[in-house]
Amino acid sequence: MPTLFVIRGADQGTRFELSEAVLQMGRDASNSIQFHDTEVSRHHAEVRRIDGDYVISDLHSSNGTFVNGQRIERHRLSTGDQVQVGCTLMLYTGPAEETPEELAKIVSIATAAEIGDRSRIVRSFTQQEGSRIFEFQSDGPQTSWLARARSNLQVMYRTALAVSHTLDIDQLLQRIMELIFEWVEADRGCIMLFDPASHVLQPKVHHTRKGMRADQRISISQTILDYVTERNEGVVTSDARQDDRWDAAGSIVRMGVREAICVPMKGRYDVVGVIYIDTSTSPQQMLQHGATNRFTEDHLKLMIAIGHQAALAVEDTRYYSAMVQAERLAAIGQTIATLSHHIKNILQGIRGGSYLIELGLKEHDEEIVGKGWKIVDRNQNRISSLVLDMLTFSKERKPELAAGNLNATVGDVLELMRARADELHVELQWGGDASMPEMIFDPEGIHHAVLNVVTNALDALADRETAGRIEVATQCCRDEGLARIIIADNGPGIPAEQMESLFSPFLASRKSHGTGLGLPVSQKILREHGGQIVVDSRPDHGCRFVLELPISLPPPSPETTAFSPGEEAGIERKTDPGG
Repeated sequence: MPTLFVIRGADQGTRFELSEAVLQMGRDASNSIQFHDTEVSRHHAEVRRIDGDYVISDLHSSNGTFVNGQRIERHRLSTGDQVQVGCTLMLYTGPAEETPEELAKIVSIATAAEIGDRSRIVRSFTQQEGSRIFEFQSDGPQTSWLARARSNLQVMYRTALAVSHTLDIDQLLQRIMELIFEWVEADRGCIMLFDPASHVLQPKVHHTRKGMRADQRISISQTILDYVTERNEGVVTSDARQDDRWDAAGSIVRMGVREAICVPMKGRYDVVGVIYIDTSTSPQQMLQHGATNRFTEDHLKLMIAIGHQAALAVEDTRYYSAMVQAERLAAIGQTIATLSHHIKNILQGIRGGSYLIELGLKEHDEEIVGKGWKIVDRNQNRISSLVLDMLTFSKERKPELAAGNLNATVGDVLELMRARADELHVELQWGGDASMPEMIFDPEGIHHAVLNVVTNALDALADRETAGRIEVATQCCRDEGLARIIIADNGPGIPAEQMESLFSPFLASRKSHGTGLGLPVSQKILREHGGQIVVDSRPDHGCRFVLELPISLPPPSPETTAFSPGEEAGIERKTDPGG
């Protein structure tokens, strides 16, 4: 679907889907697309679908509408266009030209037998080998141009690798500065970026060649900065007082700085900053070597290419950060909305129970008070379960492993839930595997996981007219190295369309039951043990959950090592009292 994604401004990270034929944008709340930007007019612009494309038109706004830096009255949008209204900058993404289904007809993956493929791999390179390939010397003579070209290719290859391996802008710029000093004989350098809000250049990284004072002040001509950023051209200066393009009063040359390079960091759409390097030659060096230029036209071309690569990386990093922020805000909004719904239902239950308690106290009727207290107590437990589930789901934790009996842990869950099962007229059947050994696992975590699944099964059978039944069993599968907990019910089952999102948080399928976190929490606990939950469900024929976890045996104690094989087998055949 066509979208406008805000990459700069007060609404950064917001995504606007263009689903309607006509959408107005502006500061007023009546607009389909509303901006919280004081530089945007109340009714700023309009986006209209024409022949499958979207056309943006300015609505006589105060500050104008810009596409790719140019002021427009009307413009047909294309994927990648950058739209600016006020201080808000957006990226337009149009509809996909070809659907995955259409592409699958053109491009397919086939086996060698299907297409008679006789090709073979002749040579392969790792990424590191690809970088070193530019260092290889050819058998024939190399011209200075070829040697320079090979060197520049290596520089750009290493720059591309450097900018692709980090998403932190400060680290990215520091690495680029270090690489520049490897390739260019500069003494000092810095990178400045435009602040997204104020659009003022701000220094971000400073670098000095080893052996020079790191605290030496770098003074850069505003004249040169304006020239570079406005014209999008890189410059090299050798004694700016001899260059007619610069005003002598605004010269870059200060106290012996003889040469400098300043290039724009031009990305896909705009200049995001500048890279500046300089070098100085002392009078003694000039007497010894003459007044030769240390920065050449080739250095300038190379720096312009590096600046472009750096700008693309900065844009990508900012775009990624905006995407992360948008996803974070969306997740927070979804969580708050869902929690509000659950808490509202719980509060309604508490309010109803409190009303019964108050009524019973007035009438001195203990039976009404008892009914009211049961309602309050049940909803109090729901609040506790919600908080515990949220803590378990949101926090990275390691299982608190200890030696324990899986049959005893599962049996304890059934004893805990038996009263509720009797209240719902649900039969609980328990069959523990007598060969289950003592294992290393997190008893509290597994207890929580099993409790969530059994609770869901009871909820599924709560409204069933016929007799409900839940069968719980354990299996020790030594040949597979797995212990299984099987929980099966004869309830209505899970609809096929809900199976894919079964373990997604806050997607409880029953009204007024559960927190929507029970199954995700159980799956998380099993995965922390290196296991999983397998679900088999048929509508109207019940549901079967299998909780699998690896069998991890405790180390043998000194007493057990002295037993004979027959005695060890006898110990393993002991039946757990809980089973």
